[in-house]
Amino acid sequence: MIKPSTLLALAAVAAAASTLGACAPSVSRQGYLAIEANPATDIKVGEDTQTSVRTKFGSPSQVATFDPGVWYYITQTTSKMTYKPATLTSRSVTIVEFDKETQAVKNVKTLSLADSRDIALNPNKTPTRGRELTALEQILGNVGRQTITNEEDTNPGGQRRRE
Repeated sequence: MIKPSTLLALAAVAAAASTLGACAPSVSRQGYLAIEANPATDIKVGEDTQTSVRTKFGSPSQVATFDPGVWYYITQTTSKMTYKPATLTSRSVTIVEFDKETQAVKNVKTLSLADSRDIALNPNKTPTRGRELTALEQILGNVGRQTITNEEDTNPGGQRRRE
C-alpha cells in the first residue's frame, strides 16, 4: 500500500512538471524557409539568372516595388511566452540583384536582425466624416428600424417597386 505522504509528493512533482512545461516558449518561423538550400551562399554572381534562382529557391518573398530586378528572400523566427507578446529572435534577409539586360545575378547581400532599424510610426489619426456614437446610441441605434428579409438580401438588384 502506498503511503498518503508518497501520493502527496507525487502529486506535487506532477504539478511542478506541468507548470514548467507551460512556461516553454512557442517558436514560429515565417517567410522563406530554406530546408537544404541557403540563398546567401548558393547563388553564384554572374552565373545564375532569374530563371535558375527561381528554380533553386522558388519565388522570392518580396520583389522591390520600383525595381523588379531586386528580389528579397526573408526569413524570421519569433518566440512567444504565455501571456506575453511575441519577440523577434532572428531575421535573415537575402537581397539578390539582377542585371537589367542579361538577367544574370549582379550582387547578393545578406542582412540580419542586427542590421534592422526601428521606425517611429505616426501617432496621428486620419479624420473621418460623421460623429462618434456613445455606447447607448450604438445599442439603441437599430431599435425600430426595418430588417431585410433573406429573400431581399440574396437578390438586392431584383427587388420590384411596390405601388
